[in-house]
Amino acid sequence: MKYDCEMISDLLPLYKDGICSDVSKRAVEEHLRECPKCSKLLSAMSDTSLDERIIKEKNEVIDSQAKFFKRKSALAGAIVGAVFAVPILVCLIVDIAAGSGLSWFFIVLASMLIPATLSVVPLMVPRYKMFTTITSFTASVMLLLAVICIYTRGNWFFVAAASVLFGLTLLFAPFIVCRRPVNSYLKNTKGLAIMGAYTLTFILMMLCIGLFVKSALYNSLAASICIPFLVVIWAVFAAIRYLPVNALAKTGISVALISSLTYVPVKLALNAAGQIASATGVVRGSAPTALMMIIGLAVGLLLTVIGIVIGMTRKGKRNEKV
Repeated sequence: MKYDCEMISDLLPLYKDGICSDVSKRAVEEHLRECPKCSKLLSAMSDTSLDERIIKEKNEVIDSQAKFFKRKSALAGAIVGAVFAVPILVCLIVDIAAGSGLSWFFIVLASMLIPATLSVVPLMVPRYKMFTTITSFTASVMLLLAVICIYTRGNWFFVAAASVLFGLTLLFAPFIVCRRPVNSYLKNTKGLAIMGAYTLTFILMMLCIGLFVKSALYNSLAASICIPFLVVIWAVFAAIRYLPVNALAKTGISVALISSLTYVPVKLALNAAGQIASATGVVRGSAPTALMMIIGLAVGLLLTVIGIVIGMTRKGKRNEKV
């Protein structure tokens, strides 16, 4: 034989996977025609039954462990749920014994759902634990507010619910968009989705407050304050998220935007607030001066220029190295 079996055996894995050179391929094929030992070795390498059996056993072990932990989680969730059921049962017995019907029972029931969503739901849900836990927690808080509002015969539910929803959105939206299943739909628009959720829940809260107070003065005051500041916030977000400059330049642009875009809105808001202050005797805050706007604008422009110069310098150095 022209080639040594030891050398061919080293080339057989590469030959089997089709990644050896043409010269090595011809050498291996020539040797295999003459050497039954190496041909048998190649046949053994091509037999995937052992690999398939190992993969099957591995999957069976994983499935078995998953079922085991699932049963344990369900048992733990059932125990925690039973613990939360104790005060509910006690309240039911007390209400019935006192002859007051189910006055406090539904409030206690709705209250116990809140800790249950934070402890039982993660144990019982097999997939999307964070998403399901946060949504169920939000729903339980809304249910508690509704039950209390009905029990007290109030008309404040929508104000409270919208305000709580806005607060929960501020807290949980960054976590929701980064976890499954939401992140698979948003992909590279997570920041835009968070800002949209903040804006929508804020507008909903302000509208609910306006419907509750039923005052034309509130509508003009809220619009004069909220709309300009929403424009400022979105402008800063767009600058930070989408401008192709470094962090220092983005900081300068944000400072310049805040200084220039908030000057007129703040003055308008304080003028609108003066209508309430003159009627109620509330002390008004001082309006921002043009000097404050100019200083902020100058600082922002200075930071922007420095950031752009630094970015161009670093880019030039990288080009020189290339």
